Amino acid sequence: MTIEELFKDKTSKAKEKTEIISKWIIDTSLPTDELIAFAEKAKDPVKGTCIEAMEYATKQNPNLADETVFTFITNTLTEKAPRIKWESAKVIGNTAQLFPENLDMAITNLTANTEHEGTVVRWSAAFALGEILKLKTPHNKTLLPALENISEKEEKNSIKKIYLDAIKKTKK
Repeated sequence: MTIEELFKDKTSKAKEKTEIISKWIIDTSLPTDELIAFAEKAKDPVKGTCIEAMEYATKQNPNLADETVFTFITNTLTEKAPRIKWESAKVIGNTAQLFPENLDMAITNLTANTEHEGTVVRWSAAFALGEILKLKTPHNKTLLPALENISEKEEKNSIKKIYLDAIKKTKK
């Protein structure tokens, strides 16, 4: 079955499709560049499912993401659909340690998402930025004070806690 056929199949639910695609990514029967080419042309709900599958796969094995995946995901952080923003942020959080030289744009786009009205978008941006902060890259010179500032303004304690945990880990 191809990815096109999978999305045309009305018998399987979105969650099942996510699981199938992530298995294909993990067992490399679906190359990530093919998934990206498909997702770039897809409507938001389908694109969101493709990125969620990437998130699921990279959580198990971050090395499944190459530079092309990281660049694609960094760019999708600016999409309008909240689900695409939050799934992309989670992929960044899973894979940032592999791309310490490519974090500038990811940090910029994630920081913009910290002001999103959606709680899940802000939560996943906090997760990804926290993971980046824990890498202790030269970005921390500007990222640490920025995240301290963002955490002070954040109203949701669950999101604030993510920032504070990451900040505490970097100060050890």
